Amino acid sequence: MSKKRIAVIGGDGIGPEVTKQGVKVLEKLGQITDLNFEFENFNIGADHYLETGELVTDEVKADLTNFDAIYLGAVGDPRVKPGVLEHGILLDLRFSLDQYINLRPIKLLDSKFTPLKDKEPKDIDMMIVRENTEGLYAGVGGFFKKGTKDEVATQEMINTYKGVERVIRYAYEYAQKRNKENKLTLCDKSNVLTYSHDLWQRVFEEVGNNYSDVEKHHMLVDAMTMKMVRNPEVFDVVVTCNMFGDIITDLGAEIQGGMGMAVSGNINPEGVSMFEPVHGSAPDIAGQNKANPLAALLAAAMMVEILGNPEEAQMIQKAINLSLAENQTTVDMGGKLTTDGVGDYICSVLG
Repeated sequence: MSKKRIAVIGGDGIGPEVTKQGVKVLEKLGQITDLNFEFENFNIGADHYLETGELVTDEVKADLTNFDAIYLGAVGDPRVKPGVLEHGILLDLRFSLDQYINLRPIKLLDSKFTPLKDKEPKDIDMMIVRENTEGLYAGVGGFFKKGTKDEVATQEMINTYKGVERVIRYAYEYAQKRNKENKLTLCDKSNVLTYSHDLWQRVFEEVGNNYSDVEKHHMLVDAMTMKMVRNPEVFDVVVTCNMFGDIITDLGAEIQGGMGMAVSGNINPEGVSMFEPVHGSAPDIAGQNKANPLAALLAAAMMVEILGNPEEAQMIQKAINLSLAENQTTVDMGGKLTTDGVGDYICSVLG
């Protein structure tokens, strides 16, 4: 029996409610398969910060490296200045644990949920591989004469050969492993960002010489946003920088059915990875048992797959597909179930 140690960070708002459903489903999965999950909860988030002033300590980060994966609910609270929790928890964990890959699947599960006309699940099925630890999010910059009429604010886009090479290589290998169309598209803005994205262009070609079976494409980010709306079926795997990945994946979330269906994997292939829904903490509905847990359950499925158990992950996916087909969902998806009710339903049809 394969035991997986999972660190659970419920976080803020609806985070604890939706991760509770994920833990419930994983425990059920463990009862009907050879998987065995051991969960440990970590008190990280707004409440802990407001009480202690701590975000994520070095001791906690060291402890997290002993787990097989991290399951995160949400970060963000109106009582805390925007950016404090996001940078001090989410980005800190990504950077400290070197989770240099951000995997964002854009996959339509049911045609009725996309705002795009005449598009079906086969048309919206792509994987965005986003660089996750560099770019504009590296936090390099500063102020000069802050607070005056002469103020200058800078924010630098950091791109290293190491960082670009490893994400591009991962994307090529993912395109091979996905075995859908064996197509990889580099998304950049190389016609304007003539230094940083020239590096991306050169590395994409250099690494690509070792993957002759992968069909290679290039698309500028502004063209890609248009193409995602008009012809999303042309994309298989897309690799891009941190900032553009953030933007196009939120567009992707909308065309796949909304943020309630969007998931993210922060991957360190050689270390501990972190999996999360990306809908945010939704403090306005926290504690009301009506948050949609499907993104958290899809994140749990991704976690199971990345941990090396694709067949068991597919069991969760099939149960979610059934919940959508049978309208066994929360109100925002057209159903009548509570958050707990959706989790219970998924457990009842898992198998």
